[in-house]
Amino acid sequence: MLILKILRRPEWDAFRAQGITAGAPVDLADGFIHFSTPAQVAETAARHFAQESDLVLVAVDPDALGPALKWEPSRGGQLFPHLYRPLRLDEVVWDKSLPLGATGHIFPEGLW
Repeated sequence: MLILKILRRPEWDAFRAQGITAGAPVDLADGFIHFSTPAQVAETAARHFAQESDLVLVAVDPDALGPALKWEPSRGGQLFPHLYRPLRLDEVVWDKSLPLGATGHIFPEGLW
């Protein structure tokens, strides 16, 4: 299973240019990078990016992140993956645009 991070296009562009990221402003404020599982990501998008259209969905192999990845309770007691170190670009498995459609975000086929 891959874990997923939603980034705004300028955040993704900066990540690609620098090769490393400490995450979005919410990640910096919380002290870790927030990820979601495929089962959690649609609700994450709806809650935190409801009206945003120029997004990028980034997939990462959790096994490659080592002990800095912690699974911690969050929304409704669900365990969410949190990374307690910067993410490197070479750890990204794939990235895809996450456009906003008439009824919400349009996720890549085969994600679930």
